[in-house]
Amino acid sequence: MHEKLFGEYWVLWYAISNSYSVNSPEFKLLLDSYLASSTQDDFLATLSDDVSNIDKVQISEALLKYLEDCNRPTSTQNKLLVPLDSSKRHISKHYNFGDKTVQIYFDSELVLKTIHPAISQYCIENYKEVHTTFDIYLENDELCLFMDEQLISCVPKKDYHHIQGKFIMQLLCTLHNKTEHDWIGTLHGSTITDGESSILFVGKSGKGKSTLCALLASNGFDLLADDVSPILSENEQIYYNPSAISIKKGAFDILQPIVNNFETLPVVNFNKSKGNLKYVPCVKPKKDHYPCRSIILVNYTPNSKTKLEDISVKEILETIIEDSWLSPNPKHAEQFLNWLKDVKLYQLTYSDTASVSAEISELFKGLNKLY
Repeated sequence: MHEKLFGEYWVLWYAISNSYSVNSPEFKLLLDSYLASSTQDDFLATLSDDVSNIDKVQISEALLKYLEDCNRPTSTQNKLLVPLDSSKRHISKHYNFGDKTVQIYFDSELVLKTIHPAISQYCIENYKEVHTTFDIYLENDELCLFMDEQLISCVPKKDYHHIQGKFIMQLLCTLHNKTEHDWIGTLHGSTITDGESSILFVGKSGKGKSTLCALLASNGFDLLADDVSPILSENEQIYYNPSAISIKKGAFDILQPIVNNFETLPVVNFNKSKGNLKYVPCVKPKKDHYPCRSIILVNYTPNSKTKLEDISVKEILETIIEDSWLSPNPKHAEQFLNWLKDVKLYQLTYSDTASVSAEISELFKGLNKLY
């Protein structure tokens, strides 16, 4: 277990479950006392006489359940030696990322929509050499991902986002010459850089983080990563993810007058819950990676004033942990907590596009002077 104090909150990491828990100082005190006690009776004896015996037992039982939940082993996918079915190679696309060309085979137009729209700007017709080959297809209502004819993952088709995440991870490893074991994790958030450092924007779906990044990318900043922001263990910096910015229909009117040629971007409709989407391609930053100086929880609120304010680590972790992948390596877990301790945490409320760009510009200037 690793633990780190952030202001008034303790963040604990449990190795068995690879889970993070944010706790109040009062709870941490009780937990330490519980863990230091040899028996339940010993722990109960440490509690105040003002607490009834019934409440003491309930506290003890609650702590036991908490520890059981935090130390439940993570379920690992049983990777069977499933052979590649090359007869599923109905559609072939090639993508060039600088010095790397990737080939992807899809079995249908529907499956193609899970991956292609986000990287369509890199699609090419002519190529000399393929560095990596992916296959993505449906088999018995499961979506399967192969890399160089080796099975990476198979999930129920309703969980297609897991395949999207696995694909991006393998693509990032290919582009940056890394393996999955080299990363601290891939955070669910979008990262913008000013060419010197970067800021990670997080938020629940519909809160405007991708819209904000599209606005900033149209106002002099560069997109480093959309939706999946990978952190490398070697230097604890966020690396370039080539995926375009995914924009929901509700933000089309906001971006139409700001993003060049927005009206010409094709509309993609893959999932009913997400509705119509457009993917905004962005220019690659000058460097492949930048240090992250801040995490900002985005809260788009119509007709609100632009406001940047401090926020707790509890609110940040509750937002990003659920949909992020974090390495189970104890070294990486400790690195993640140390990295998190070093970045500035804020909440940004905005609606006005001009003032929010100015606010972020000033924040970058302040952060670059500070570090």
